Amino acid sequence: MSAAAPFTVLIPARLASTRLPDKPLADIAGLPMVVRVARRAAQSAAGRCVVAADDARIVQACAAHGVQALLTRTDHASGSDRLAEACELLGLAGDDIVVNVQGDEPLIDPQLIDAVAALLPTRAGASMGTAAHAISSAQDFANPNVVKVVLDAQGLAHYFSRAPIPHARDQAADSAWWQTGHAGVPTGFAPLRHIGIYSYRAGFLRQFPQLPPAPTEVLEALEQLRALWHGHRIAVHVTDIAPGAGVDTPADLERVRALLGG
Repeated sequence: MSAAAPFTVLIPARLASTRLPDKPLADIAGLPMVVRVARRAAQSAAGRCVVAADDARIVQACAAHGVQALLTRTDHASGSDRLAEACELLGLAGDDIVVNVQGDEPLIDPQLIDAVAALLPTRAGASMGTAAHAISSAQDFANPNVVKVVLDAQGLAHYFSRAPIPHARDQAADSAWWQTGHAGVPTGFAPLRHIGIYSYRAGFLRQFPQLPPAPTEVLEALEQLRALWHGHRIAVHVTDIAPGAGVDTPADLERVRALLGG
């Protein structure tokens, strides 16, 4: 399989949200948010973009705007479980590449989707792909809502954490040590913020929900740690461009509406 092989974007969409009810259907400049996400994803090189929804209202909203959508079960514990069902419904082959684009990312960069999709065809030993970018402030480094990832020399993930990793033992805890210099650390080295976009081979995605949850996953509330715990490798694309923030709250929604003219 070549790096230019076609891939499928799957967009999980769940109607229930504690902070923003009916989030996938939230209006942004005349379009439901999930439709906005699908249209952005369609600007990538994906062969098709499909919404995996838990409610018929999402499917109907997508159909009204020419977006393919599947109705999946309502009892899935996570987005990856929902996408595993979507792989079955679409009849994807085991080696087919799937990119998981979150349904609350109306500002997703299509080029980032392409870059994450291109990881697995060139990384036979990796089961998943994802993305990261350099952290620029000590505040983000210390923020537990900013997930960090440490890579090895081959660009594969060592570990993901909400804690500030890697920890600079000889530097103050609140310092941006990568900006001030640190003996033995290469110039330009900086901690990395994980970006929540994933690529999978469809066969692995089907298997993933069957893997027992990892203790690290439970402690950190980071599902990707399950893959590492069970010996799977995750390839990471490092981008220079920080992605637009997702929509989690009413304030986020208003911010994106202002950016998109609605």
